[in-house]
Amino acid sequence: MELQLALDLVNIPEAKKLVKEVAEYVDIVEIGTPVIINEGLKAVKEIKQEFPHLKVLADLKIMDAAAYEVMKASEAGADIITILGVAEDLSIKGAIEEAKKQGKKILVDMIGVKNLEERAKEVDEFGADYICVHTGYDLQAVGKNSLEDLLTIKRVVKNAKTAIAGGIKLNTLPEVIKAKPDLIIVGGGITGQEDKKAVAAEMKKLINQG
Repeated sequence: MELQLALDLVNIPEAKKLVKEVAEYVDIVEIGTPVIINEGLKAVKEIKQEFPHLKVLADLKIMDAAAYEVMKASEAGADIITILGVAEDLSIKGAIEEAKKQGKKILVDMIGVKNLEERAKEVDEFGADYICVHTGYDLQAVGKNSLEDLLTIKRVVKNAKTAIAGGIKLNTLPEVIKAKPDLIIVGGGITGQEDKKAVAAEMKKLINQG
């Protein structure tokens, strides 16, 4: 079980400072969609250069022109690239094919997918590396979380690793761990805390105890 740090509301210098604080406790650093919108793929490149031992995920949330965008993120140094589960089958297959060519991995983000069980099964058959259930900011605001969705996809996913994102905090982490995802993605649960290092260390300890 791995821990991914999601960076969403920072610029590149702030991102570097944050990663430096918690680097020994996280496995993957996610350069979030807002960061890529503000800073471009340069953010991926700079974090990868500064922390070469960490895997870097580029949260592009690809919807179209998938092979091209995967190629560009790969060139910037991303190890994992995201595409949306609501994208066309051809786009998802194209992303997976290009990632294999580049020696990279694809995470399919199931945000907004209505027929979760059916789509997870299809995406798994396409050869996705990770399938992620995700409660976005807008649904978190009305009290939703992804735990039930994780259990749903775990019933049908045979090959891909499962991931969960959206509003996970130290106090809700034990419940998430119990559901046994392969990847736990935490943003504000670390970045919004006073002592980020201590929280990340505690989270990693709980995950390792699994």
